[in-house]
Amino acid sequence: MPESALLRIAVIGAGPRGTSVVERLVAQLRQHPRPVRIDLVDPFEPGAGRVWRTDQSELYLMNTPSFFPTVVPDHGVVAASPTGLSFDAWRQRFRPELGRADYPSRAGYGQYLRWTFDELRRQLPDGVELRWHPSEALAVRRQPGGQAHSVHLESGERLEADAVVLALGHVPAELGSEQSVFAEAAAQWRLEYFPPAIPADVDWAAVAAVEPVLVRGMGLNFFDLLSQWTEGRGGRFDRVDGTLVYRPSGREPKILAASRRGGPYRAKATLESYYPERISLEFLHAALDQPRVGLPGFEHDIWPALKRDVVRAYYSTRSAADADRLTAILQSDDWEARLQAFELQLPEPDRLDIAALAKPFQGRHFADRADFGRAVLEYLDADVAGSAAGESDPVKMAIGALNEGRALIKDFVADGGITEESWLRELRGWFESLVEGLASGPPALRIEQLAAAARAGVVQFIGPDPVFAVDQDGFSASSPWVAGEPVRARQLVEAMAPANRVLQNASALLNQLLDEGLVRPKVMLAATDVPEATSGLDVSAPPYRAVDADGAVQQSIYVIGLQLSSVQWGSAIAAEAGSKYRSGYRTLLDADAIAQDILNQDIRTR
Repeated sequence: MPESALLRIAVIGAGPRGTSVVERLVAQLRQHPRPVRIDLVDPFEPGAGRVWRTDQSELYLMNTPSFFPTVVPDHGVVAASPTGLSFDAWRQRFRPELGRADYPSRAGYGQYLRWTFDELRRQLPDGVELRWHPSEALAVRRQPGGQAHSVHLESGERLEADAVVLALGHVPAELGSEQSVFAEAAAQWRLEYFPPAIPADVDWAAVAAVEPVLVRGMGLNFFDLLSQWTEGRGGRFDRVDGTLVYRPSGREPKILAASRRGGPYRAKATLESYYPERISLEFLHAALDQPRVGLPGFEHDIWPALKRDVVRAYYSTRSAADADRLTAILQSDDWEARLQAFELQLPEPDRLDIAALAKPFQGRHFADRADFGRAVLEYLDADVAGSAAGESDPVKMAIGALNEGRALIKDFVADGGITEESWLRELRGWFESLVEGLASGPPALRIEQLAAAARAGVVQFIGPDPVFAVDQDGFSASSPWVAGEPVRARQLVEAMAPANRVLQNASALLNQLLDEGLVRPKVMLAATDVPEATSGLDVSAPPYRAVDADGAVQQSIYVIGLQLSSVQWGSAIAAEAGSKYRSGYRTLLDADAIAQDILNQDIRTR
């Protein structure tokens, strides 16, 4: 085939987003064949990519049950998928031992992603070539004259591409200022500092048995570490008379755990569906559908409506007798005053304080760490019981309303749906951390395991708002709310993923693109009209093309996934099978639009 007749497409990143782009290209080419070469670039295996690679520990679990994720669309697109299987359909065929509501391992999900890629390659139409390059892309450079680019690989290979898709996913990040201080101090005084990382990238055997290790952060990465240092070292969780008990192996480190909340994210409720069936977001739907002049703000126009839905979900679950009364209150013009009067009639423990749900120890002082540890265990036990109660638990239903509301809000705010000041200071400023800590927690089993490990003396809790320091004797941590001397350790682990900010990245490719002006960060205006660089890249309207340093749209460079974080809120969450909301499968629609745009126009100028 003459090279001039060939459309050449480079997809950089072979994880779920890159695989979705390839899947959409193949699906559309099966309907309308033409000569195309797709070069997929990633040092990690295609389909799975870095995060979901199949050789990682089976102890690393997904944060969603089997019925949730997919990498192929099941509605909303014209070209049907060549593979057609969500993860749940795939596991029924290939992993039937895994239940619909079970939380699969990340390696298991990677096997599904790799199968999807292999199946796509098997079903390629005539004239279409799909090549995987197991190397890192170091640079993308525009060729003189026209829109074609060359992609330079670490292997020394150079690919010519008429279209380039940046599906970069998680990229390495530079350390923050305090993290840099800790890293330099560790090198100077022969301490051990573990910066933010994808857990599967780290050899956790380097953390010594029995010795104390400080862990900062109790989000999802924390539970990955806990699994490696307990079951991964020969410990065993047994259920005794309904209670989970941990049997130590003696090779665990002494885990000193700290977070701003004082404890971990709340556990997910046990449900038959991703969103509770009993939840109705009547107020939020009405607010988002309301015609208005100008862009709305989150706190002024959106949050009051969602708050009413959350309040109703909580109190109607707590007492069916209050449901009708609450609806009348919340529909009134003076609903806040009437709600306050209603709540004053209730015992204080029965009142809903949404902010306090994410800060369960706020304002409480503790005599010592043992006193605080007892409070944490009480909180963990109540959280597990609430998860088991599912749709009968008021707190879990309030959180369920927040989670479902998040899906609606994602669609509404995407691509400039609210003011930039509101995006910066309200949505990303406080609401994101609130809903993440409540609705994006681990399966309840992980909370049970944490409680069991704490009772076995393997985990100790430091306290809310921890303060960290370092000197030649090691790292230290204390809490202003917990009396006692700081705890000390010669090892400190940052239990969090690398920062997802394009200007804080340590990726050779992304820095080359920024340095040479092919891409630029998205800038928004704060209330003082001061420009502020945001976390993601500046892009055009969908299908998202990169905007260069001069403000020109790059007609042949497309962006999908995490680097869209400044135009799509919550871009890290996987696509949902059978999603009732567009935001649940938005990444698949993005992939479809990119594939269609590439194939529908001759972007080559030669």
